[in-house]
Amino acid sequence: MDFSKLILKLLDFAKDYILNSNKKEIPRPQARPVQQPAAAMEDVEIERTDAEWKTYFREILQDSFSFYSIRENVPVTDLAGFANDEFKLYKTRPTQAYKAEWGQPYSFVLESGGSAKGVVMLGNGHSHDSNVKYLIARMYAKKLGIPYINFYTQMPNDRNYVIGRIRKLMG
Repeated sequence: MDFSKLILKLLDFAKDYILNSNKKEIPRPQARPVQQPAAAMEDVEIERTDAEWKTYFREILQDSFSFYSIRENVPVTDLAGFANDEFKLYKTRPTQAYKAEWGQPYSFVLESGGSAKGVVMLGNGHSHDSNVKYLIARMYAKKLGIPYINFYTQMPNDRNYVIGRIRKLMG
């Protein structure tokens, strides 16, 4: 439930309580339909499946970043080749080799002139922060000098937020 709706219900309940305090029975607040402008509807958190998140981000990228070609589910090896480089991904293993093929495929790669210009990665917070596949993908993008951004799919990710973050990333 939206916090503002909750406050409105509490205020209605308090008003009704004060107005009817002489009566034996306290009226219960009735739900009132709240009209929200269309722009505010984007802020409503919507649960989506992985496929729905992909569709949502694909549409944003196609509409707002149409000057890039967009590839989906791009294996790390498509950008880095079959590399086997050392990265410090975990404190307990400061120098360990990680193969590019072990990396999580990039959700979206923005390209221009035949080369990758940016990576947009979707996943939940746990996957981005600790899953070795995501960490490998991020490190190979960093090694290649390709801007990398991730979005947590358990967050609302409204359209303006997504566009703003990607524009900032792409410069």
